[in-house]
Amino acid sequence: MKHGTPIDRIVIVGGGTAGWMAAAVLSRLRKGRNLDITLVESEAIGTVGVGEATIPPFVDFNRLLEIDEREMLAASQGSFKLGIQFVNWGKQGDSYIHPFGAYGYQMGGISFHQVWRRFHTEGDRRPIQVFNVETMAAYFGRFSKTEDYARDDLPPVNYAYHLDAGRYAAFLRKYAEIRGVVRKEGRIEEVMLDPESGFVNAVKLDNGQELAGNLFIDCSGFRGLLIEQALKTGYEDWSQWLPCNRAVALPCRRDDGSQPLPYTRATAHSAGWQWQVPLQHRNGNGHVYCDAFMSADEALDILLKNIAGKPTADPNHLRFVTGRRKKFWNKNVVALGLAAGFMEPLESTSIHLINTGINKLVALLSLDGITQTQEDAFNRLTAKEYTRIRDFLVLHYNATSRDDSEFWNYCRTMQVPDTLTEKVDLFRMNGQIFREDDELFTETSWAAVMMGQGITMGGHNAVADTLDSAATRKEFDEMEQSIRYVVQNMPTHGDYLGKYCPAQA
Repeated sequence: MKHGTPIDRIVIVGGGTAGWMAAAVLSRLRKGRNLDITLVESEAIGTVGVGEATIPPFVDFNRLLEIDEREMLAASQGSFKLGIQFVNWGKQGDSYIHPFGAYGYQMGGISFHQVWRRFHTEGDRRPIQVFNVETMAAYFGRFSKTEDYARDDLPPVNYAYHLDAGRYAAFLRKYAEIRGVVRKEGRIEEVMLDPESGFVNAVKLDNGQELAGNLFIDCSGFRGLLIEQALKTGYEDWSQWLPCNRAVALPCRRDDGSQPLPYTRATAHSAGWQWQVPLQHRNGNGHVYCDAFMSADEALDILLKNIAGKPTADPNHLRFVTGRRKKFWNKNVVALGLAAGFMEPLESTSIHLINTGINKLVALLSLDGITQTQEDAFNRLTAKEYTRIRDFLVLHYNATSRDDSEFWNYCRTMQVPDTLTEKVDLFRMNGQIFREDDELFTETSWAAVMMGQGITMGGHNAVADTLDSAATRKEFDEMEQSIRYVVQNMPTHGDYLGKYCPAQA
């Protein structure tokens, strides 16, 4: 196999969320074509399956596949997510919500937080959070969708999901198999390379069967069976900025009888942080930490002391190195999910990066063959995406005044990438945030984390001072009232789930 060979056989190596998301999307290419798609996975190799929280573009991923939202949420015991609450990050005792929707809306051609700051300096003491419907609904444990109240004068509700990743993968497996994807059970014993081009020709299973292909999707997790072990692609290590390298995951019951929260919670501890992902009948939990500052036993002990009920499985200990492959597409192998790189689940970007990787692959893919141009474009765009997300995650660690442990002292004083330094300096000066390279996180995302963790605007955009004071105040008041009205009329999150998409057993 070499560049330009027509693609009629695609082999996906590994199941889990990444493998079955890829299979579900690629299965749609089979319509009217002679295209074989095979996914090989082994029941004996467990999936990591801790990425249970998503972000809003994932809603579009499911819509694109014409998946019924109710059916999917019922099957995966899923719930809704309005944002992420960060506890103890800026300093101990602090908490804020990074919401999925914007603060207010643009006024006079500038961002809302610029106008809010002008009024704040003039004595208006309303926190910026009251101008965001997702934050207020999250605080009160409520949820509804925009179409439930469908009025033009009320703000839209932006949301994502919390999912049982294993159940979601099983749901997509059914979807893909109906559309002709063939699943093979087995472990891969050998990767067979073309002696001239170095392309992957086939993979050999432990039962002796060979699966030949022209395009291989590597979803084999941290091991990177094709992209790294076979093709020796190399890895860019980002541990100096994101030092956490271990996690322990543990699902539990909600024994206190509380309703599932409509948001993910990330609570900072002395050498890392803990996630809580509320599904309909249980919580997903985990503690991400750095082993240079904490032992596995200590990490598990902290987690067990801070969960809502009895564990429903044994602890799953994970090791990782934050960073990315030097190439995501190498020859005829495209890596997705953990095989492509790893950034901890702090902002629920793992499933998102699978989603955008598949989107880029489908946009660039020509079944007439693989070209160097495709490969280069995929790698350039994906590298930019990873870098921007990296900077956003580093911000959470670096923008802190915590000095209660060696871990936080390291994070607070570390050298950060120049791209992040510039972003923070501009915000400190006058609240300006430039969204670059079509990056994932919005102005509101950056502003929420910076303000939530103690980075204050030293000034604001001069245009804010030119806006008519009385008219703008009236708009502010109406905005706050609209949000209050919407939230007061929403059902609780638990009641909404019970009516809309009750979990299947």
